Amino acid sequence: MEFSGADCLLTRSQPDKDRLQALDARLRAAKGRERRDGPEGKGHLTQVQAGWRMVTELLAGIGIGFAMGWGMDSLLGTQPLFIVVMTLLGFAAGIKVMLATAAEITAQAKRAAARQANRPDTGSE
Repeated sequence: MEFSGADCLLTRSQPDKDRLQALDARLRAAKGRERRDGPEGKGHLTQVQAGWRMVTELLAGIGIGFAMGWGMDSLLGTQPLFIVVMTLLGFAAGIKVMLATAAEITAQAKRAAARQANRPDTGSE
């Protein structure tokens, strides 16, 4: 009796199907653990992300203030007066935005802690 490649596949299909179903179940379980252990939604920032966001906001404020001061000094011929003033104002604006970001992150952390405290323990782990 001669077997073709298709016959060999047919004889092994049930064990392979069982292995694939077992693999699928393990993958689903792993994805479920990842969701539980991961961030609490899209709005969640890690500490590193929050730090970089704050640094970027500060540097953007300083850069915009410097650019505005340079432009005003170029137009009015008052070199370095407006560069200094506007850079300092940009620094102050950057600090203000950083403080607002810190307050937002603190509020998110408090909401996440409150949700965690209100969530019943399922005891599945």
